[in-house]
Amino acid sequence: MLNWDDPLATPTVLKPVPTTKKEAPVTVDSEKEAKKPELHAVESSAIPEQVASAEIELPPMNAKPVNVDDKRVINGLTDVNQLAPFKYPWAWEFFLNANKNHWTPLDINMAQDIKDYNLSLTLEEKHVYENVLAYLTTSDIMAMRNIGLAVMEKMTAPELQIYQARQVYEESLHTWTYQHCIESIGLDQGEIYNRYRTVPEIYGKIHMANQRLNAVMRSDIDLKDRDNLETFVMSYMFFAAIFEGCWFYNGFSPIFALQRRGLMKGTAEQLQYIMRDEVLHASFGIRVVKQIIHEENIKLDPKKIRIMWDESEAAESKYAHYLLKEPILGYSYDDHIEQFRFTANRRARQLGLDEEPFPGAENRLPWLEEQANMRKEKNFFETRVTEYQTGGALKWD
Repeated sequence: MLNWDDPLATPTVLKPVPTTKKEAPVTVDSEKEAKKPELHAVESSAIPEQVASAEIELPPMNAKPVNVDDKRVINGLTDVNQLAPFKYPWAWEFFLNANKNHWTPLDINMAQDIKDYNLSLTLEEKHVYENVLAYLTTSDIMAMRNIGLAVMEKMTAPELQIYQARQVYEESLHTWTYQHCIESIGLDQGEIYNRYRTVPEIYGKIHMANQRLNAVMRSDIDLKDRDNLETFVMSYMFFAAIFEGCWFYNGFSPIFALQRRGLMKGTAEQLQYIMRDEVLHASFGIRVVKQIIHEENIKLDPKKIRIMWDESEAAESKYAHYLLKEPILGYSYDDHIEQFRFTANRRARQLGLDEEPFPGAENRLPWLEEQANMRKEKNFFETRVTEYQTGGALKWD
């Protein structure tokens, strides 16, 4: 039996209670019982006299029904505890779609990856594999904290918060996935996790993200102040369009390049599930940013947006130079940074910005979008049964 005070304790087995002598049957005096007054659920003597004699009064109904037109993404005045009527039904659709992409890292067999890492990967490929995981381990914890502490609590429409609650869960699941990969391969966890502190090129991306995200982390920020509101929108724009929409999206590519050669397929499959989540995260965040800009009539400074793109590209370039000191078969620094620029242009178009940040950038990895589709061409018994139901009807914009 599960110990509810300590669920991790060793289960205890209840021993049967030995029976003793038989008890005499209880008899009822029907005449006496009939003379008794009818009993109610609660004895009247147990109710204080002043309570029994008073009428139970309900609190006055001063609240008006929620008017859907009064809902806003932020600074709304409606009841945040009432889900419907929806003003943003698309947010509820994001939540429903997110639940179609459900897995745990334990669902995927990592046995072949252990052999690949120890017997097949070159030193350069091991360097790429380890540092991709070193960056991702810290980044997803940052993403989880940002949504939970900086974004979700500031939403005033519950249909938005519900999807973001799912997003917080997914970020923690991603963190577990990276840890599971590191543990399965047998890497030094302390050393890998600390690389964001000891490798300047990894630290550069984390530091830049911290600066932009921590600016709105505090719960007492006043979003009715126009300066604070602009800071919040710029922070959320960076998070959705760059941190998740470019850095994560592009960050899985080196592992997918190994997968295309038949290497580290278990890790790549884990990242495919994560990529599906991140595509939804980026699309949702971009849509929320656009909605806030519309509702609050915000005019963002084009110079600040330009600085955001340039800083992001510079940090990504330094990271890619470190990651790909030597190109690996089928993947190079040029592929990585050009794909970042191409993806950044796509995010700018999704945001409805007037200009693409990197005009003319080429799609160097046309196969990358196939990863979100997760085409299964493997033996049924090599993978989990439920994957044939997972995400089957989703559209990956």
